[in-house]
Amino acid sequence: MKTAPTPPERTPLVAFGAHPDDIEFGCGGIIVRETRAGRPVHLVVCSRGEAGTNGSPAQRTKEAEAAAKHLGATLEFLELDGDAHLELKSAHAVKLAAVLRRVRPALVLAPTVEQNQHPDHWRLGTLVRDATRLARYGGLAELRDLTPHAIGELFFYALGPGAEPRTTPPVLIDVSAPEVMTAWKAAMEAHASQMKTRNYVELQLDRARVHGLNAGVGHAQPLWPNDPLVFASLAPLTRAAHKF
Repeated sequence: MKTAPTPPERTPLVAFGAHPDDIEFGCGGIIVRETRAGRPVHLVVCSRGEAGTNGSPAQRTKEAEAAAKHLGATLEFLELDGDAHLELKSAHAVKLAAVLRRVRPALVLAPTVEQNQHPDHWRLGTLVRDATRLARYGGLAELRDLTPHAIGELFFYALGPGAEPRTTPPVLIDVSAPEVMTAWKAAMEAHASQMKTRNYVELQLDRARVHGLNAGVGHAQPLWPNDPLVFASLAPLTRAAHKF
C-alpha cells in the first residue's frame, strides 16, 4: 500500500544558527508560526556562544534549550570551530549536509551571506548553502551511509538591518497572531544573559513592526530565497507590500 504524501505545510524545516540566540532573534516568529501549523522544526546551533560578552557556554546552552521549547522545535548543537572562529571548510559543509540527509527537510533557514555582520553569521550561511548542494550528491564518500536528499528551498534570515540583502526583495511572513507573538517573545526572553548587552527583544520586535507596517499587517519577519520560487499558478500571489 502506498504511503500518502506529507502535506507541504507539514514537511520538516531545519534552521541553522551560528550562536544559541540567532534563530530566535532572526526568524523566531516564523518558526513559531510553522510549528503551530503542525510543521516539524529542528534547530541546529553551531556554537555555545563562548565568545559572547555575557553568559557562559553552560548558561547559554540552557537558554537555547528553554527557547526551543517556546518555539515548539527540537534542538541540537553541532561542534564546528567554536564561537568567533568559524572558517569556511569543506569538512564543515559535509557535516551540515549530513544533518540535512538525516532530518530530510523541505525548507532550510540560515543567516544571510551579507558580510557586514558577525563573521560567523555569513560564513555559516555560506556553508549551509554549500551543504544543501552536497546533500544531493550521491557519490560523496563521507555521506555514503546516508541517502541523498534534495531540499525544496533555502531561505536566509537577517539578524539586523545591516545583514539584510539590499538587491533582493524579501518574502515577508506575517507573525502578528497574538499566540505567535507571545511565544516568539518568550523564546527571545529566554536568552536573558544577552539582554545585559543590549535589549535585543525590543530591537527585533520593533524591526518586525516596521516590516509589518510596510506590509499592512501588525508584525512581519523577512526571508530571502536563495533561488527563484516556483508556484503552480498565480493564485497564491494576491498581494505585495506596497503601502506607501
